[in-house]
Amino acid sequence: MPKGQNLVEYETGHPYIRVRDMNTRTIRKSDLLYVPDPAFDKISRYIVEENDIIISVVGTIGNIAIIDKNISGANLTENCNKITELQNLDSSFLYYYLISNIGQHEIAKGVVGSTQPKLPLYSIKDINLNLPPFAEQRAIANILSALDDKIENNLAMNKTLEDMAMALYKHWFVDSGGKFENTLNDYVHLNPRLSIKKGEVATYVNMKALPTEGMSVSEVDKVVVKGGAKYQNGDTLLARITPCLENGKTAFVDFLTQDEIGFGSTEFLVLRAKDGISKYWVYCLSRDINLVNHAVSCMIGTSGRQRVQNDPFLQYELPETDANLMKKFEIKVEPWFKKVKTNTTENQTLIQLRDTLLPKLISGEVRLREFELQLAKVI
Repeated sequence: MPKGQNLVEYETGHPYIRVRDMNTRTIRKSDLLYVPDPAFDKISRYIVEENDIIISVVGTIGNIAIIDKNISGANLTENCNKITELQNLDSSFLYYYLISNIGQHEIAKGVVGSTQPKLPLYSIKDINLNLPPFAEQRAIANILSALDDKIENNLAMNKTLEDMAMALYKHWFVDSGGKFENTLNDYVHLNPRLSIKKGEVATYVNMKALPTEGMSVSEVDKVVVKGGAKYQNGDTLLARITPCLENGKTAFVDFLTQDEIGFGSTEFLVLRAKDGISKYWVYCLSRDINLVNHAVSCMIGTSGRQRVQNDPFLQYELPETDANLMKKFEIKVEPWFKKVKTNTTENQTLIQLRDTLLPKLISGEVRLREFELQLAKVI
């Protein structure tokens, strides 16, 4: 952006793409900023069009996205370059080539500078491409796109289901009024006592795996227990440290086996529903901006390392909740939460298949027919 021009949050018709908006192959549209109308003409050289490939070249180098028709005409940050006007090269195939280990290796070779590394334009032009015929490029890209389409459709469905649950929670429990005579302590157990012997191998979740949007943990590991927050299925994990709390890092635990105990970062708060309280209600409550703001107000500590204090946090005021309404809420939203779990499990399978076969398909180690047979087993 030229100096003196400020981006705005309201939609002007001129989206502005930052590196943080590059979400796998697409652009994350939920947090886009916009260029004010008076500034638009001054930065026209940074406009991207449908099927352009964009690549981050400063800071986080090598993020790749492809411009779809819904974001065509957007303005691009100076921290990215665009690849356009491709000849004998399918844009979707190029995207998959660049995100593969082969493409990322080529990108890394072109990075210059130590104090502030960057990927200059001439290095992008020098990237080596080992290309199959154009028809095969398109066929490979179509199959990989089918996988990503299914993944993205599942994610979109999950968002819709969670939005439905949050809307119902808000309608029944927030907008209904009622005297604030109870506190959070009446509804949840905070950091309930659970035990795993040190030295055992157990399911582990770190802070990075907690999503800022959605309820599903992105990945789990099996590691030796050394301490940390303990949790079971049905619990809610809420970040207690800045800026993770403000960024919305929260998750619903549904990835363990029955009676399994998992553990994770000491920077989680574990919220468990008390008797008569829906575990789904507790998750929705944890996503309520009013509770988040209260949690932020309960932080103490030095700048950048502030943490929520348990006792003040538990004093969050809530209205008394009708037991029948709580049960009705549980019955209504449970199928939605279970569908989110099913979609998430399916996505993990699809992602594993894509990530395993992508480099082999791009390099020619696995031929197209072999990949089609693998794909037919999962979609």
